[in-house]
Amino acid sequence: MSLYECVFIARQDLATPQVETLADELNNILTAQGGTVTKREYWGLRNIAYRIKKNRKGHYVLFNVDAPAPAVKEFERQMSINEDVLRYLSVRVEELEEVPSAVMQSKNQRDDRPRRDGDDRPPRREGGYGRDNGYSRSPRPTEGGEA
Repeated sequence: MSLYECVFIARQDLATPQVETLADELNNILTAQGGTVTKREYWGLRNIAYRIKKNRKGHYVLFNVDAPAPAVKEFERQMSINEDVLRYLSVRVEELEEVPSAVMQSKNQRDDRPRRDGDDRPPRREGGYGRDNGYSRSPRPTEGGEA
């Protein structure tokens, strides 16, 4: 059997459990055709580079698939019919990676990074008006002309 990596993007207005149900349905299509899904990763709701059917974001899901070509063809046909799937891409590969994908590794590295100053407040913005940067707005003049 051939090895494939398949990524699909689901609509942004679906809830996460609905995306998981959609992924289960697609998984069942592959298993019914004699294939197996060796790894499944939910990458989360992410920004899309350009609008697709009026969506700016989408739920990304990765499948590592070990299946014959007709099974993948049926898998892709079902995704093209499904209105919840915005885009999909299946690529044949020589071997499947068992480690987490690059997307999941970068997400984990971002979460493990310690805060700079030890607290969990977001960093302060530079510039603008405020007490700490040396700039201040002058009060509006009153009608009598006094400031």
